[in-house]
Amino acid sequence: MVELKDREKTPAAQTMVGISRQDITPPEGIRAKNWGPAEWEESVGQHHSMTLTALAIGGELHETMLIIGLDATWWRREEDERNLREMVLAATGVSPSNLMIALSHTHAGPSLSTGESHLPGGHLIPGYLEKIGAAAVTAASQAMSSRQASRIEWAFGTCGLASNRELVVDGKAMVGFVPGVDADDTVAVARITTSDGAILGTVVNYACHPTTLSWQNQAISPDYVGAMRALVEAETGQPCLFFQGASGDLAPREQYTGDLSVADRHGLSLGHAVLAALHTLPSPAQVLELTEIVESGAPLAMWTSVPEVADSTVKSLHSTVTLDLHEPTLGELEKGWGDINPVSLKERQTRALALRETLGDRKTTEYPVWVWRVGDGVIVGSPGEPYSQLQKNLRERFPHTALMVVNFVNGPGFMYVPTADAYERGAYQSWQTLFAAGSLERIEEHAAEMIETVLS
Repeated sequence: MVELKDREKTPAAQTMVGISRQDITPPEGIRAKNWGPAEWEESVGQHHSMTLTALAIGGELHETMLIIGLDATWWRREEDERNLREMVLAATGVSPSNLMIALSHTHAGPSLSTGESHLPGGHLIPGYLEKIGAAAVTAASQAMSSRQASRIEWAFGTCGLASNRELVVDGKAMVGFVPGVDADDTVAVARITTSDGAILGTVVNYACHPTTLSWQNQAISPDYVGAMRALVEAETGQPCLFFQGASGDLAPREQYTGDLSVADRHGLSLGHAVLAALHTLPSPAQVLELTEIVESGAPLAMWTSVPEVADSTVKSLHSTVTLDLHEPTLGELEKGWGDINPVSLKERQTRALALRETLGDRKTTEYPVWVWRVGDGVIVGSPGEPYSQLQKNLRERFPHTALMVVNFVNGPGFMYVPTADAYERGAYQSWQTLFAAGSLERIEEHAAEMIETVLS
């Protein structure tokens, strides 16, 4: 029963926050071949700018949590990812458990692999990685030095951009839009404001593969994230930081195109959903309280905006969960590739070999998970590509917690973590990954235990 003085609580946190942005647009001509059918290898032109944004959360250095989001594809080599992380750790002094570097996973970005330096456009990769490193150090340092007393408030909305992409055609598993199947449409938004109520920045967490643009497009692009960010930043006047959600099974309905306007249309749909969610929030540091009953033609419940002090708890956990590996041979994989063109076949062979070199002959691997609590909110990060079941189940298990689940965090990663039924269907994601069936469920249980710990 609701009584006078009851409040409608907005998930919030009160802590020190700093945010900083750097441009990481690569030089034209850099290697950007991310699709098997592509008959080109070097970029030509630029869509939206590629950015790197750092967010520092917490007061004292030992508790400061630093999360960096950048427009980027995926790490193909552990060494390249590790070099970037170690640069940031050395420059900032934050704890390894308190650093997450998350990629947006755009498929229209440059290669991040120094192992491709000998290929066309690859000579620009080492210098570009140096640029990213310098930008990350600068943004991280500026975010930490600019920290000020702030309030973070979470809101949740929906966006219909993402669709299920587990299509089956004539008994064959495809990667494409499945009509009539529900997809997780949750948009998680965090508004960051200063002590005087001014907006400091916005964080957006949404799960949808940035695969609008494909082999027909040769321009560097953050895909739909670019237009979304531009819209939100035009409205708020401050940086918008995007984190890719658990999207292993999600992608736009309309994709695999070279039409940049389609990516912009997708971004605008998400951007408007973000703004709609932001406008549901009350004024900063305010909540609604049932203050009185006014008798009119009907008894009217008067909910009034009143000040509230938010939770200031900041905690971080980092641990690993043991996952079993399955390792079909290259020959077994190629049996299913007999009907594709030679260019795409070579791309698949290269990827398969790279995956197997990553984990060697091991039968199990330790999969890292990061869980941060910030007041009433929790951020869960992992390096692979879990399916959306992970975020849906965790939100159901912790309904009173503002939860963000982030893919492509640190490394090693770049492998799918499918649902058990995806293995039964023979989905592309299930034979591409080295993780055995049941891995997603283990990660969920492990993350849930970590969430319970930081919430206690």
